[in-house]
Amino acid sequence: MLLEICKGCFAIICNIISWFHKGSSDPTEEKGVKIMEIRPGSIAFDIDGVVTDTMGSFIKVAREQFGIDEMRKEDITSYWIEECLPLPEEIIQEIISRILNDPWGTGLTFIPGARDLLIRLGEVSRLTFVTARPFKEPIEEWLVQGLGNSDIEVIATGAHDAKGQVLLELRRDYFVEDHLETCRELYEQGIKAMVFDQPWNRNGKAPFRRVRNWQEIAKVLSI
Repeated sequence: MLLEICKGCFAIICNIISWFHKGSSDPTEEKGVKIMEIRPGSIAFDIDGVVTDTMGSFIKVAREQFGIDEMRKEDITSYWIEECLPLPEEIIQEIISRILNDPWGTGLTFIPGARDLLIRLGEVSRLTFVTARPFKEPIEEWLVQGLGNSDIEVIATGAHDAKGQVLLELRRDYFVEDHLETCRELYEQGIKAMVFDQPWNRNGKAPFRRVRNWQEIAKVLSI
């Protein structure tokens, strides 16, 4: 009997670990049991790679303005572009600079599902975005226009490792981020990071939730 109980406990622990590492098909349920429900006021979002298809814009600018055709999003397997694409560093920096300064001219778009859910979320709570961009003005204006909501908060930290302190000060318990290392740092600070699935963050396992799209984010929000 004791052996059977131990086996049962071991199976339960394995299921819990598997959910954190792999994710279930429904992030709010595991075998009919409610896993978590996030209050709208307790979550904040990264921007590039989570809310906006910034790498899509990078590829578009590279093709249309620099004549670089043979590039796909799946080729960007590292968060640091210079580590995975055979492009001169000066071209990479120039494209990034154009995206940072002119989201309209570079054709920046919302990741599918992001705009609709953020509009719904903004109706019940103030939207908060924390980005490692060095300045916020262009992307803040782009978000205000795109969401039709001027009551948003955009904080540009200028560095990935500064996000944790900002989120703690804002009392945001949850954060959606595409930079795997930042997720690890936030997790260590007690912030429940969720990694937004992208080709550049699929290497290695981590003890936090992976969301594959905005439909999965919607399922854990209590709105």
